[in-house]
Amino acid sequence: MNVATPNITAIGGSAPGSIRRPIRQLDAAAANRIAAGEVVERPAAAIKELVENALDAEARRVAIAYADGGKTLLRVTDDGTGIPPEELALALSRHATSKIDGTDLTDIRSFGFRGEALPSLGAVGRLTLTSRWAGAAEAARLEVRGEVIGATRPAALARGTVVELAGLFSTTPARLRFLRSDRAEAQAIGEVVRRLAMAAPGVGFTLTDVTEPDAPRELLRLDPEPGDLFDALPGRLRAILGADFAENALRVEAEREGLGLAGFAALPTFSRGAAVGQYLFVNGRAVRDKLLVGALRAAYADVLARDRHPVAALFLICEPEAVDVNVHPAKAEVRFRDPGLVRGLIIGALKQALAGAGHRGATTTGAGVLGAFRPGPAPAWQPGRAMPTRLSRAALGFAEELLGPDGWSGRVEPPRPAELADGAPAADHPLGVARAQLHATYIVAQTANGIVIVDQHAAHERLVYERLKAARATSRVPGQLLLIPEIVELDAAARAALLDEAAELQALGLVVEPFGGGALCLRETPAILGAVDGRALLADVADALIEGAGRGLAARIDAVISRVSCHGSIRAGRRMSGPEMDALLREMEATPLSGQCNHGRPTYVELDLADIERLFGRR
Repeated sequence: MNVATPNITAIGGSAPGSIRRPIRQLDAAAANRIAAGEVVERPAAAIKELVENALDAEARRVAIAYADGGKTLLRVTDDGTGIPPEELALALSRHATSKIDGTDLTDIRSFGFRGEALPSLGAVGRLTLTSRWAGAAEAARLEVRGEVIGATRPAALARGTVVELAGLFSTTPARLRFLRSDRAEAQAIGEVVRRLAMAAPGVGFTLTDVTEPDAPRELLRLDPEPGDLFDALPGRLRAILGADFAENALRVEAEREGLGLAGFAALPTFSRGAAVGQYLFVNGRAVRDKLLVGALRAAYADVLARDRHPVAALFLICEPEAVDVNVHPAKAEVRFRDPGLVRGLIIGALKQALAGAGHRGATTTGAGVLGAFRPGPAPAWQPGRAMPTRLSRAALGFAEELLGPDGWSGRVEPPRPAELADGAPAADHPLGVARAQLHATYIVAQTANGIVIVDQHAAHERLVYERLKAARATSRVPGQLLLIPEIVELDAAARAALLDEAAELQALGLVVEPFGGGALCLRETPAILGAVDGRALLADVADALIEGAGRGLAARIDAVISRVSCHGSIRAGRRMSGPEMDALLREMEATPLSGQCNHGRPTYVELDLADIERLFGRR
């Protein structure tokens, strides 16, 4: 078969190396445009560079404005220290900076230090720089048009600096074709500003869309938060990430060998379907670092499903010599001198914070339940008929199952009164006292301030999982010898995965041996599980081992424990007595992470009495 060779000359010119050109020095204009391609790939990147300059100038307030997604206008105004008039032109030359002297490139204590941002912006648009040096009698202005730097002129400005860039990429129109829609570019600008505002909670920010000059739209206004990082951060995060995050976030604080970690991480049940709620900072610099993201993911590994992502704002603080911030032109990535120490600090601090949350679940789960009960438009009322209330289908179904026309409908299993604890729930029982079991699946408990609905299988799955992990950490998990060993047929991959980890599985109380052909002999199972379906158990464990083939042994064993615990849990459909349900509630209260199952789903939802009263119009 003959395959035609592409005509490289016809497609894009001469083949590589076919024409010998002499080596020559590029002129300043070309060098600046190349640098701009590395540093300023879109309007949001330009905003990042300019705002970081403002923060380095000790600004207390920063105002950002843009038009048409930043394509026609970008403007950053700050009240920082400003630039002396005699240095304005120098600020627009490459590698000119006041932030380092070049003698020690490891001691970086500022955001920008390469001296590329302003000349790069001047190379791809019409740049105007206006600044008033602190204590100067007047401000000065300088314009750059087509690589030509104009003369410095007097200007009116109370203090600080204003950088305005009109016609981004007007000198390189081909770059404009690679920009996205105005809306998408505006969203990227907003995201960059929010990240910068998180890193500097003591600085005020405004973001304004001036596409319509006569009707500007203020999109964001953040006042400076008082105090140090930890004092200022909660208010700033509430303003940016919302009240739901603030109500469901755990404080994280740790220090190890000169590294510090501070910030807030959300409960596992307050997770997202994509990694868009992860804000990571190193010495105040927003980064997207694989090591940090991986450590965050690992810390939540046994409390989140694989398709869910944690929400967190974490600040790593270290000496400048411990991190290289110069490995990426836009400084979006970093390299640590001791990555293992960084990873261990993050995972340990997050696990400790999550364990300290106990049985606590996200407040938003209760809000979701209330949404199902929210009244809709009611049909017209007629005299002589009861006033109707139109509830959602989910609410009607719940009501029908709970109360029929003659009291209990028969499809709900109310425990006998003698089985229930007497009196009101004790203050030290936050999950309350069991009052009913619905569909042999859900426990309804009365708390001091409302009710709790517990998924009995999900809750017990977490409890068994934590017991197995604790037993494994201290010694071998006790096993129970099967009276009659179970012979299980599995495919070759599953069989090989189980036999390869037979020693580790034995430490978990699961003993398997080859039995010839494609069969395995199951001789022992973890005692905590009781009677189990051996084939289903081994198939699940094999799946966990195969799925985690690229991960470390500890992570794979945790996945195995998670699968094993599911088989030892109270199943949906099993009726429970009052004492059994209360015992489950008490163990949940005493077990870390019991607010979510091994897959990150909530194990219970809580409804305040005030919310319930609002449903019935009592408030």
